[in-house]
Amino acid sequence: MQRMVRIGCCATNRQATARTANTCTSPPSTTSTRRRPLLHASSLLRAPRRPLSTFTPAVLTRLDQMRVRHAQVEDELNSLHTAASADGSGQPQQQYQSGSQSAVMRLAALSKELAELSELVDLIEELEKHRADVRFLEDTAKGDPDPEMAAMAKEDVASARNAVVALEERVLRRLLPKDAGDDDRGVILEVRAGTGGDEASLFAGEVFGMYERFAAAQKWRFEILSASKNEFGGLKEAAAAVQGHLAYPALKFESGVHRVQRVPVNDSRLHTSAATVAVLPEPQEVDFKLDTRDLKFDVYRASGAGGQHVNTTESAVRVTHVPSGIVVAIQDERSQHKNKDKAIKILRARVYEREQAKVMAAQASTRKSQVGSGDRSERIRTYNFAQDRVTDHRISLSKHGIDRMMGGELLKEFSEALQSAEEAEKLRQLLKGEV
Repeated sequence: MQRMVRIGCCATNRQATARTANTCTSPPSTTSTRRRPLLHASSLLRAPRRPLSTFTPAVLTRLDQMRVRHAQVEDELNSLHTAASADGSGQPQQQYQSGSQSAVMRLAALSKELAELSELVDLIEELEKHRADVRFLEDTAKGDPDPEMAAMAKEDVASARNAVVALEERVLRRLLPKDAGDDDRGVILEVRAGTGGDEASLFAGEVFGMYERFAAAQKWRFEILSASKNEFGGLKEAAAAVQGHLAYPALKFESGVHRVQRVPVNDSRLHTSAATVAVLPEPQEVDFKLDTRDLKFDVYRASGAGGQHVNTTESAVRVTHVPSGIVVAIQDERSQHKNKDKAIKILRARVYEREQAKVMAAQASTRKSQVGSGDRSERIRTYNFAQDRVTDHRISLSKHGIDRMMGGELLKEFSEALQSAEEAEKLRQLLKGEV
């Protein structure tokens, strides 16, 4: 009975005391349940690497880099708080208020990065502890002179290995490159009629409605920012702000050319037309700040349907971002202030996308992603009404059910498949050290 208690003690608490190490045959783990002391980054560079045997060398190197970066961020934030305490303010932000806004943004970014890195470091320590448990159980199952104890260890080793596998998967997911958009970041969705004349504008309206129904099913907020229709009721272009948890990850792969093949109601021949979709992550203040000094505002009288209000008041607003030349014009609302707010919202997303594109273009990696580049000139999906089939060309996935697709129901399945394909490609690149 005493030896049975010994196994449980060693498998869970061997790192606690030297007494446990003397009682057990396995060496103690270096992991501590106490809060980790702050370390200087340079000390980690000299520290020996703990073996994580099932990871590739590239992953081991990445884990070391994350540990070093964690210590660096802790050092920097620690120095900020120390400086704040020295001047008696007690608030790191106050020392920046007389400086630049970018310093405050830097502080917020560092705090966010530290929280993410701390979760990864905690996961690594938990993984190492579980691996030590597996080694102890394996040694006990093979070498314990008591057959009963060996049998008990053999029964426990399978579940212990499963726990290690699960933790390894969590660590790898944490290491995968993240997108510009967070899980709770909103998006600006833009749909425009492409080639195909009136049929293209009708299809653009259906695609825009598909996203609106999909957003409603996910309980996201779908705010129409602008919409321009032709005389046949088709949509020339429209923009909407989508807000909700996981909105950006679910919609980011929709950017590109959506092609439709069907027979119009006034014809007997099969027509092919297209609509273009752009999904822009809505920037946050921490990521991007639009300088109002770079903006040029013009107001003018709205045109089109609207009764007495049209052509009588200057409610339409045109905003130009002078450095980039990007222009956004809104005249949907009767209020000039509302039109201005909507125009700035779209403009911020477009300028942010432009800046992100510059960063991505400057990166050394030019590999073609398995799920496509998201370029708007790329044909990503075909809607074949005659065959009741939707095909995503990036992952060669076809599904039947045009009505379910346009109703927003089938779109979730395509989104999940694209996310899985992207994750698999990122994992492959991570294991090979390509990211």
